[in-house]
Amino acid sequence: MEKSTAEITLDYIKEHPHIKSCLKKGLINYSALSRSISKELKIEKQTSKEAILVAARRIEEKLKDESKEEMRIKELFARSDVSIRNRIIVLVVEKDINLEALDNIQKSIRKDHGIFYLIEGSASYTIITQDNCKDVLLKKFDCKLIQSKNNRVMIDFKSPQSIEETRGVLSYITSLFSENGVNIEEFMSCYTDTILIIKEGDLEKVVKIMKF
Repeated sequence: MEKSTAEITLDYIKEHPHIKSCLKKGLINYSALSRSISKELKIEKQTSKEAILVAARRIEEKLKDESKEEMRIKELFARSDVSIRNRIIVLVVEKDINLEALDNIQKSIRKDHGIFYLIEGSASYTIITQDNCKDVLLKKFDCKLIQSKNNRVMIDFKSPQSIEETRGVLSYITSLFSENGVNIEEFMSCYTDTILIIKEGDLEKVVKIMKF
């Protein structure tokens, strides 16, 4: 079934987050946007070009509701406690490792109040811990090592319980980081904790954008 001009316009805007962001803020020249979309998608009919303009205006109206949700998310993060830990490492190991040995290492690290997270994938495990634990892990699992990342930073948002019922939190935080040139290398969520792993060099950017 052939898509309508409104559907084509919506798909295009979804595929171009920067345009969506400008629409949300009311910063778009609709005529210019219509010309740009029609040119890129090779739409020649004048009536279709006019339909693109109308569709864009309707999309902006819908995005106003998203702006309200965005404000609620900002307020939520403004009430969150944020902890930042540097000297974090990320190790990816094959899945056929000795889990009992890994569990013993984890218990030892946690006994000293250290950081240790284990993420299970389909064919590997990702271990997130502190730099000073690297040697003991590599000594035990070096032959199973797939990837090693050093000099990472862990950011932990401890939010109010209402985060569980708040829509769009993941979308908001990932878009915010992406728009500011920060790549989230690992993402974990546990109840009211939202935990991100980034490169140490991106920390300054993150501190600037976390002024909710």
